[in-house]
Amino acid sequence: MIVFPISTNAPQAGGKDFRKGFTLLELVLALLLIALLVGMVFATARTSLVLGNSVVETQNEEMLHQAFFDLLENRFGTLPGNTRLDLAVTDAGSHYLSDLTMENVPLSFTWGGQERTAKAIQLSTVLKRSGFLDIVLRYYENEIIDPDSSSTSGSSFNSTAVAEEPFAEITLLTDVAYFEWQVLDGRTMEYQYDWDIEGRMPLQMELLCAFGAEGEEIRHVFWIPSRQDPEIFMRQLQQNRGAQRGPRPDRDDEPPGPGPNPPPDPPGP
Repeated sequence: MIVFPISTNAPQAGGKDFRKGFTLLELVLALLLIALLVGMVFATARTSLVLGNSVVETQNEEMLHQAFFDLLENRFGTLPGNTRLDLAVTDAGSHYLSDLTMENVPLSFTWGGQERTAKAIQLSTVLKRSGFLDIVLRYYENEIIDPDSSSTSGSSFNSTAVAEEPFAEITLLTDVAYFEWQVLDGRTMEYQYDWDIEGRMPLQMELLCAFGAEGEEIRHVFWIPSRQDPEIFMRQLQQNRGAQRGPRPDRDDEPPGPGPNPPPDPPGP
């Protein structure tokens, strides 16, 4: 008896060959999964990019604030002895606006392609419509402190003239919540909010400020080294030299001397 093997690959009834494949529903689900994964990757990358930009922006702001404090510390530490300092404060309701003016601080630089020399600089707070403050540094070609308005004791009025226009103006800081000065008088050791005493400098300047709507309060103290006015120093030096030499006798009061060639003595008897 002959037995024939039965083939498993034989076509089914009707002559149709059914093979395994992906259906349309499976393709749609696969595409949806791929789109979901791509969206998650892009969302993660976007969040990381925003976080990185925020960190960089925060670091840049902190560096800008530190550079501002370094600028003030360097300026206060190198003031000459004949510097005139005037601090005027105005109550604007929601803020205290201040004008810190320093004269006899020679600054030469190029502005607009021209060599300019500033005899006075002024650090002012400007109130914006947003409710925040801008810290502006102004350069003046002439002196702006009225010499007749200064007194020997502190006062509360503004002694800074406003007729002079600055030839240069730079905005150092923006979006400042508040910016307030306190001045320590070295003689009375008391703090005051303004300064217009001519011939004397305060012992230190204390700054209270905050940046942004949620910024923490920053307290920074700037010491002002005591230096002598060079004009007073030269005047005292000349007086000391005159006192050491003594008064110069007048030639009319000097007794007559023998002269370079005195006459010979008369002959004896």
